[in-house]
Amino acid sequence: MKLIVVLALILAIVTAISSGLFGTTWAEKAVQTVLTPIRSGFSSISRQIERYYNYVFAYEALEAKNEYLEQRIMEIENQVRSADALERENAYLRELLNLSKLHDDYHYCDAYIVSWDSSNWKSTFTIGKGTNAGLETGMVAVTQYGQVVGTISEIGTNWAVVTTILDTSLEIRASIASSGHIGVVQGAYSSGEVGKLRMTYLPSEAVLRNNDQVVTTGSSVYPKDLIIGYVIDAGYDETGVAKYALLNPAADFDTLEQIYIITDFISE
Repeated sequence: MKLIVVLALILAIVTAISSGLFGTTWAEKAVQTVLTPIRSGFSSISRQIERYYNYVFAYEALEAKNEYLEQRIMEIENQVRSADALERENAYLRELLNLSKLHDDYHYCDAYIVSWDSSNWKSTFTIGKGTNAGLETGMVAVTQYGQVVGTISEIGTNWAVVTTILDTSLEIRASIASSGHIGVVQGAYSSGEVGKLRMTYLPSEAVLRNNDQVVTTGSSVYPKDLIIGYVIDAGYDETGVAKYALLNPAADFDTLEQIYIITDFISE
């Protein structure tokens, strides 16, 4: 900056002297000759500054736009998730309404699964409701289709643990729907049968077919005719006298997220 001021002063002095010696026209030409590259330099710097300013401004505007778009995407994704959840909820309730029409003596309490605790021999999950919702140990959990999920084994004020029918410790008295043959169902305990059910103590004369439906026989704990599973294999047990059946559970435990606790029903 100091250099420019000095050059300007020198130029002014030279111009004054030149004007006196050679006339105004020559002086103007001399000034123009000297100032042209300086002006070009200033013009170039000005353009660079303008381009830089425009870049910074455009970048900031683009950043603000991207932030806005990201926020809108998040809002839309939340709306989609909420819509999907509401659609699933409505589907659950429609199926539950159909079940209620078939069993108008059932009273339900819906609950969502908050965590799972499963292994080869153990299968439990925790729900976000407990005694504050009128739940008690021993109450049966089912899907909206009336498929048996398990029973409440532990409970607190606002939580409860459900032991599922896949757990080897849970035994349910059940029958083959088509023939009426009675046995006991529990989680399969043999290697390679994880996620399956085993129905034991079936009479040797029992005829078992694939896809035979297995249902509860009815008790003070389990209402009658709740669906437990479907026969996929059969054979004789270790004694060679009684038969057993291997079942696929009716409830889809891989996609289970909401269940219904039967809080009251009329025992037959």
